[in-house]
Amino acid sequence: MEKLIVTLRTPDADQTWCDRLRGEVGEELLDLGLAGLAVNVRDDAVRDSFMTLTTLDPPVVAVVTIWTQQYYGLPTRAAIATLDRECDRLAAYLVTESVPVAPPDELGERTPGLANVALLRRPEHLDAATWLDRWHVDHTPVAMATQSTFGYTQNTVVRALTPDAPHVSAIVEENFPIEATRDLHAFFGAADDAELSDRMSRMMASTAAFGANENVDTVPTSRYLLRSPFLADAGT
Repeated sequence: MEKLIVTLRTPDADQTWCDRLRGEVGEELLDLGLAGLAVNVRDDAVRDSFMTLTTLDPPVVAVVTIWTQQYYGLPTRAAIATLDRECDRLAAYLVTESVPVAPPDELGERTPGLANVALLRRPEHLDAATWLDRWHVDHTPVAMATQSTFGYTQNTVVRALTPDAPHVSAIVEENFPIEATRDLHAFFGAADDAELSDRMSRMMASTAAFGANENVDTVPTSRYLLRSPFLADAGT
């Protein structure tokens, strides 16, 4: 089983576009026989989240996750072609997946809360082994201890699968309460200002150690798991 992440960029991703992507287009993708499929869209429920950072123009407005037997197989290539018709710019990446905390998905339903997707880039001064160690081993427990995260998936990019894909080293998806779209205390799970300051300081120091404090895109999304690759009879 292999995992791909596809980013979609367009300046015109209104609610109708988001509904079509997770609805009609999602059904088209399921009909291809993909082993698993999740669609994340920056829709009205999360669009105004203050936890938004953008380096790309146009910005990423949707992230589609595909699980497949062959990243180069016909169903996968058909899925990428289908998604490419829905946006101005598309990029697909082959990734490896680590899941410190699985998100509380229900098939076909909106996963509760905010699914914040971050595109990370490894700084040139850090070699790959050091960067991964600082991110996975050192940072993961800090992130879990300082934020109100109830789902956490880390995807390390193996390589880009589409021409001219922006350089991305990792794609992270974290699930937060919906209040985290507009409230720092809710995002960090802090009871008061003192605890908020402490948690933010610890988090900022940890992200700076592996370069995730700069050159980052963060995309607030609503997540929909349309087919699970891990349940024998799951999916539509």
